[in-house]
Amino acid sequence: MCDSGMVVPESLPPDPVRSQWVVRMPSQTARGSHAVTIVDTDPTSQRAPWAKQRILDTASELFYREGIRQVGVDRLISLSGVTKATFYKHYRAKENLVVAYAKNRHERDVAKIESIIEISKSPKEAIAAIVEDLIGQFGEFGFRGDAYLNAAVEYPDTRHPIRVVISTHRDWYSGVIESLLTKLGHPLPGEGADDFVALQDGAMMGAYAGDSVAAAGALRRGVDRIIAGRRGRGRNGERSELAITGSTDL
Repeated sequence: MCDSGMVVPESLPPDPVRSQWVVRMPSQTARGSHAVTIVDTDPTSQRAPWAKQRILDTASELFYREGIRQVGVDRLISLSGVTKATFYKHYRAKENLVVAYAKNRHERDVAKIESIIEISKSPKEAIAAIVEDLIGQFGEFGFRGDAYLNAAVEYPDTRHPIRVVISTHRDWYSGVIESLLTKLGHPLPGEGADDFVALQDGAMMGAYAGDSVAAAGALRRGVDRIIAGRRGRGRNGERSELAITGSTDL
């Protein structure tokens, strides 16, 4: 029995998915009056550790597929299968979810690229694998180009938190490519990395808006030329031995 006379169960109900008892403190408006302990039986607001991730997963799919500003909070809540209270408990506002979406995408990309580098036998093989991973995305269902560029277009203010996340991602990615080119002995690895990122940007958007096969070919040829900066081409214009197409053995 609590102070207000309301009985609170000593243990949780057997099915936490359907009901959970949560005791909350009185609100500001209750001060000066009889304190009332509120018992919340909302099935998702407190007891659902999966709710926050489900909201993020739903947002990640919708934001990429349809555009961030095109997706409203009510639709996110409905498709996530949570209540409005649960949504605002975890994210408070849509803008916080937008930033979480960008951060989550960055973290996933970091893990993927690090894994590619770890299993590659050489820097050149790692670059080749990164390129082929990009090209593999061109044919995926729902491909809409580069998620970071898409988000940047929707948020032109460079001071917005999502633009800060995007800049952080691009700086990190450029640094990874520069490191790989440095290990290859590229004379200007920083410039080579800049070229690589710009080439990737164009290929990703070109594959979405136009011919994905042509974009893939242009990306491969462009990266060949970047890598060729280590030793260049012979007098007869033969391809550098470091070209990523074909054998990747050094």
